[in-house]
Amino acid sequence: MKKQYQIRAQRAIDQFQEWAKGEVDPIQLSLPSADLLKLAQQGLGELLRQVGKLFVENVLEAEVEHVAGERSKPDPQREAYRWGTERGYVVIDGQKVPIEKPRVRNRQNNREIPLGSYELFQRASLVAETVWRKIMYGLSMRSYKEVVQQFVDAYGLEKSTVSEHFVEASRVKLEQLLNRSLSGLSLCAIFIDGTIFKGEHLIVAIGLDRFGRKIVLGIRQGATENATVVGDLLSDLLQRGVDFGQPRLYVVDGSKAIYSAIRSYAGEAAFIQRCQVHKIRNVTEYLPEAQRHAVKFRMRAAYLMDNLADAKNALFQLHDELVNVNPSAAGSLVEGLDDTLTVMDLRIQHKLRQALSCTNGIESGFSTVSRICLQVKRWQGTDHRLRWVGSALVFAESGWSRIHGYRYIPGLVAALERNYQIRLQHQQKVLARHLGAA
Repeated sequence: MKKQYQIRAQRAIDQFQEWAKGEVDPIQLSLPSADLLKLAQQGLGELLRQVGKLFVENVLEAEVEHVAGERSKPDPQREAYRWGTERGYVVIDGQKVPIEKPRVRNRQNNREIPLGSYELFQRASLVAETVWRKIMYGLSMRSYKEVVQQFVDAYGLEKSTVSEHFVEASRVKLEQLLNRSLSGLSLCAIFIDGTIFKGEHLIVAIGLDRFGRKIVLGIRQGATENATVVGDLLSDLLQRGVDFGQPRLYVVDGSKAIYSAIRSYAGEAAFIQRCQVHKIRNVTEYLPEAQRHAVKFRMRAAYLMDNLADAKNALFQLHDELVNVNPSAAGSLVEGLDDTLTVMDLRIQHKLRQALSCTNGIESGFSTVSRICLQVKRWQGTDHRLRWVGSALVFAESGWSRIHGYRYIPGLVAALERNYQIRLQHQQKVLARHLGAA
């Protein structure tokens, strides 16, 4: 619930913007040549900063003149009058710069009239957004003041203040991420993966639209990567507009909890692709170091084949050999083998198939999270992890390029629809057979 002063401030901003749109007289800046030369000698950056400060002061004076009339010119019809100045600040380039703020009072009730331009230039959200972006780029809160401060008299850049601004901005980013509508997205694939981050499991879902762009869909924090946490994530996606009845490819790391949750929400419309990189890693971890390279090479070669039958034959041949060497590795190879070949079964073009055969599309986001979060020295409770991870994912999303092979996505969509119809027809036949037998 907004307080009275917030309502008055927003009303003043709206009135200022309405006046500025209709104002025809330009705001002119007057800077003596001697001062211009002196500032230019200090550097173009200093000149631009001082010109920016001068511009703000001129805008404030223009609004005061509009509200209270010209200075030293009596007008019995005016409804407001000047009331001196007071110390204030405006936000320039993410820094609080002190200025002399003019004051205006109403003649009827003798109350001060807020200046819309001052309220607009003072918006603290501008500082929070600037702090958030610079920290995402790797600037630490301890060194923020030394690196960022450009105005000699700027203030509000101490570590504690920067931290407060970052907390505010990161909460806004997390809230926007968790609440943004997904109903307008046409998703052909969803990557779902979990990672252990600072002792906590984080489950992240990233969508792929039909233009090849990746979008962070949601994030959940849990003690373990269990079906409840994953189900809660998918339930949230459903409420925000994701249609699980649409045939779609789900790229996962092989977790049974994720697999179970997807099946419960999407049913036959889910085409699950288990990460081939995870599968190779799981198999080779059972083997001694001397045997790992050869097995990795053979599995990768099989996954790169164009024919599904040839790939299965190569993998089953490797399985038969591993049975005599290491039964555990052989069992790991055939466990969920068909799900690692889903993209091959759909006959997706090779370049796009490589991009969708593993969870590297989401692992790149995790690497960005790890790099950014190295700045945190001590993790605390509440929403500390979610704020940082959510911020890092939003920042990573802004830099993602389209997925490799995105031009072939229409072929993927057609293959998903075709195979989905085959599944439905098979399901109807099975149902009819059971009803006939009954």
